[in-house]
Amino acid sequence: MPRAPKTLAIDENERFLARVAWAYHVEGLTQGAVAERLGVTRLRVNKALSEARRKGLVRISLNTHFAPCIEMEEALKARYGLREAAIAPSPERVEDTQTVVGIALGHLLSVVLADPALTQFGMSWGNTLNIATRHVDPLDRPDLEILSVMGGTTRGSDISSFEITTRLADLCNAHHSFFPAPLYAGTRASRDTIVGQAVFTDILERIRKVDALAMAVGDMSERSLLMRDALPPDVTVEALLAAGAVGDVLGTVLDASGHPIDHPINERLIGIDFTDLAAIPNVILAAGGAHKVPIIRAVLSRGLVDTFVSDEATARALLEPVSSPALEPV
Repeated sequence: MPRAPKTLAIDENERFLARVAWAYHVEGLTQGAVAERLGVTRLRVNKALSEARRKGLVRISLNTHFAPCIEMEEALKARYGLREAAIAPSPERVEDTQTVVGIALGHLLSVVLADPALTQFGMSWGNTLNIATRHVDPLDRPDLEILSVMGGTTRGSDISSFEITTRLADLCNAHHSFFPAPLYAGTRASRDTIVGQAVFTDILERIRKVDALAMAVGDMSERSLLMRDALPPDVTVEALLAAGAVGDVLGTVLDASGHPIDHPINERLIGIDFTDLAAIPNVILAAGGAHKVPIIRAVLSRGLVDTFVSDEATARALLEPVSSPALEPV
């Protein structure tokens, strides 16, 4: 049986060894093909295979708790048209799921942000992204700009776009820009007036042109930052549910098919349109937990996500037929 993780930390070296071993031994790729897939040299693949055998990771099967994760990564890529997937082993306690996903995202961002070709990076809000910033390796990227891609809430929080963007920029020695507006306007007319101003037109265009963007999703419960702190006072969760809502991404409230619900809240959003994600080269979605499976599935089904970061249990639920029983709520 694969070894179960003893802590919430993620061993990136073992995960890399597992990916190399899976591609070479199970999929039957050549070392050159494995190197091309993972973006490393053939020499590194050769050394990784030797190390995997030396550590006992490769016997008849992959003797690592990452083995089912690697298999699900490939299945998710095929199912949802993803370019990349990073699935972490599920923790022993379901309440630690968000922490594990945040750690996995932090490791991924350490690689993404180190790429010198990336000069503008968009950052959303939420606790998963907050956790991720605690696990990003420090970088020296004074040529990089971190942009907040969402408006703020009226209540201060260390998981707000302001705090997360500032923390990530400090870690990278990078510049940063905020989105100086509330998430929703009072009416569609006031929204049009606000985004029509030059300062907002400029920042929205800059967000649309970022090289990569990291975001989370929110469900329809009180665990969601948007539902708890950012809904306009005249909008209720019950009204959104009645309109078919399963959650939101970047403030756009979606139904189970991944389309914006027919409700005025989406016309009052001060931010980029959900479909603007199609033009961004690398859209990274990080989310996990049984309560988020419907909104994650909805977002992935639209084909706008390039990289997906999650945990094993969530991935398994996303690979099940929609009619199959979902996970028990966290």
